[in-house]
Amino acid sequence: MPAARPRSDRPEDPKPSTSRVFRYVLLGLVFVGLVALAILVLRRQPAPPLTTTRLAADPALGNIHARVTIIEYGDFGCPTCRGWEQAGVRQHLIQAYGDQVYFVWRDFPIINAQSPQAAEAGQCAFDQGKFWEYHDLLYQHAPALSIADLKAYAVELGLDAAQFNHCLDSGQDTAKVAQSLQQARALGFNGTPSFLINGQKLVGPASFNTFKSLIDAALAKAG
Repeated sequence: MPAARPRSDRPEDPKPSTSRVFRYVLLGLVFVGLVALAILVLRRQPAPPLTTTRLAADPALGNIHARVTIIEYGDFGCPTCRGWEQAGVRQHLIQAYGDQVYFVWRDFPIINAQSPQAAEAGQCAFDQGKFWEYHDLLYQHAPALSIADLKAYAVELGLDAAQFNHCLDSGQDTAKVAQSLQQARALGFNGTPSFLINGQKLVGPASFNTFKSLIDAALAKAG
């Protein structure tokens, strides 16, 4: 007859109860949620208010003392703006008039939901002295204007990524974009691109010859 198997006096490990497992899972989810919230708050901490000098600063090309100033109110999400830019009208005018014209960019982000963020990204690039390079890249890659895209373009241009991302995430230049939009509205503009040529309004993607006619008239008037 086989010997009886000795019994252990140590109790078997009890299986965790369902309620205990649920409690652990719940605590884990709460912890993950708190960490995610902390990261979001840190990333979206509001930036300090912009100075009067920064609010008055606009991306520009040419001679600031030129007799003719052309201000464009544009939108990076605007296909018509993109077409006008890619037609090279601005470049042709600069070649034709040189130091007699001064081009200024102001944001008018009204076309789609990504337009305001793209406008802010352009201003963040301006803060690093690379607005026009970033401007060209946005139109080159449009309509890819997600937050991830905007940050990737900054890296492509060799901008300080940490500085750019903080600028964009914090809304550092939101007030500047809002100011430009309000100016365009006050002027009665309701579409992009829209222009001011020494204060004279021009709506739509005008041709080189249209600009030439208005610039020549402005130069004659300026004396």
